[in-house]
Amino acid sequence: MVDYIFKMAAGPQSQGWDQPSRRRGLRYRVQAPLDVTVLRSGIPDSVPGRSVNLGPGGVAAVLAAELLPGEVVGVEIRLPQAADALRTRARVRHQDKLRCGMEFVGLSAAQLEAIRVWTEKATEEKRVQPEGGVSARLPVKAATEAIQQGAKASKGGRSGGGRPPIRWQFGRGWVFLLVSAAILLAVLWWRWNRGWEDLESGLRKSDATVQPQAHVAADVMEKLVTHRVDPEYPAAARPGKLQGVIVLDVIVGRDGSVLDEHALNGPEILAQSAMDALRWWRFKPYRVDGQAVVVETTVAVEFKP
Repeated sequence: MVDYIFKMAAGPQSQGWDQPSRRRGLRYRVQAPLDVTVLRSGIPDSVPGRSVNLGPGGVAAVLAAELLPGEVVGVEIRLPQAADALRTRARVRHQDKLRCGMEFVGLSAAQLEAIRVWTEKATEEKRVQPEGGVSARLPVKAATEAIQQGAKASKGGRSGGGRPPIRWQFGRGWVFLLVSAAILLAVLWWRWNRGWEDLESGLRKSDATVQPQAHVAADVMEKLVTHRVDPEYPAAARPGKLQGVIVLDVIVGRDGSVLDEHALNGPEILAQSAMDALRWWRFKPYRVDGQAVVVETTVAVEFKP
């Protein structure tokens, strides 16, 4: 449905459906799907329904919601065997429960001609019957069917193969986008978490279960360091101004990675910071008789506030 410019206006009170009609010109009994767009609080709302009668002056319809007399609404009527839907504005003149009478506002000459041609053609084919100046009650059966069809349309389905309201089309599009975004984020999070787990698992290979084959002095292993990460002074240790040298017992694998470590002394908060940094260290493989072996050594890390 195209966009319309709406305005709220105070109008007359609802006229009873049993009272004489004030309609101008003939109306023709036409049961066709229609959508009414109401703008309230700045939010457009689409109300599905079905026309009861139609003429150049206006339309009577059964809707799935109540309107307010005096409201100016957007109307889209899909006439049978018409090439294009009739889109215009209308003012609500009468409202009785779900039955509504609307007067067209600002019909163009082309739209008036389209209504005239269609009604004349439909009358000749005896598909519609003209009504007089007295509004007729909507038959109970027709009203029931119209209300049921309007309720189905409001849930996303429409009898007769008509298209669903534009608001529902937009709603389904947003739901699809949100679901797609949620799935994409879940996949990205899973891949990121899996990659992090793989990275951490790579720090501890099967050599972790292998007993050290040699004990190497700290000054010897110091010369084999190829990658060093300095530990950070923990913020939680600043209030107490903790300081000292943390000595770590370290197991280095055949490829030079740190397989295991544990602190031999010092406050736990400083020891944990030292171990977090040392796990990223890398050494040149220590060789015995030309073969890389798993070794045990010690590393000392000094902390100052």
